[in-house]
Amino acid sequence: MKSLEIIKLALKEDIGSGDITTKLTISAGQKIKARIIAKEKGIVCGLAVAELVFKTVDKNIRFKPATSDGKQVKKGQVLARLEGKAVSILKAERVALNFLSHLSGIATLTNRYVQKVKPYKVKIMDTRKTTPGLRSLEKCAVRCGGGVNHRLGLWDQVLIKDNHLKGLRLKEIIKKVKQKRPKGMKIEVEVKNLRQFKQALEARPDIIMLDNFSLTNIKKAVKIKSASVKIEVSGGVNLSNARRIAATGVERISVGELTHSASALDIALDCE
Repeated sequence: MKSLEIIKLALKEDIGSGDITTKLTISAGQKIKARIIAKEKGIVCGLAVAELVFKTVDKNIRFKPATSDGKQVKKGQVLARLEGKAVSILKAERVALNFLSHLSGIATLTNRYVQKVKPYKVKIMDTRKTTPGLRSLEKCAVRCGGGVNHRLGLWDQVLIKDNHLKGLRLKEIIKKVKQKRPKGMKIEVEVKNLRQFKQALEARPDIIMLDNFSLTNIKKAVKIKSASVKIEVSGGVNLSNARRIAATGVERISVGELTHSASALDIALDCE
């Protein structure tokens, strides 16, 4: 779903038949200036989306960013300045802030993980555990925070999981997929234990995902892996153990929390 479609749906949901409070309290022609302000420090993301929200409500609203996506901001810092009709700005306010706060929250959490695993050369990656309809925006927020996108959907990479393996041998299905996959498409396989890991290693997929492995078994897997295969760790990853996992030498760590549990960054709009 494109950003404009998402925005129109969000505005329709919020405005409904009209902003009754603003209509009863503010004259139609009254103009105001306003500022969008960060109420806590973090990584900002979604300024272009917020601008599009305001412009969708009223193309004559002036929206001037005071920073850019991916930048670290301080508490109290102005993110953007607006000018236009009060009824239009107030009508768009909540939807714009919802997008901006949510996406900035994802970018901020992602960056915390990225900083946590320095100086190890490991990628912090997202998953498909995203808000329905918002995947493209949420994955953009992950990139703003310094993370890397995993699959965008079911179409752009093969990922063989346990539900694909019922009644089939791991080596056989990897061989079958290699023969039938679109040219150049990477193959990743999820394994639950070291026995499966060794089986997958023999079939040489591009990536092997270690699902809920202990730190000890992650180290064992790294020690026996071939140079052509990358290892991704998934499941049970948090800010407390991410650095220890990165230190094992794995190339990728995927974290569902980035998109399904990130706290919104506190952002507000103040009229001047």
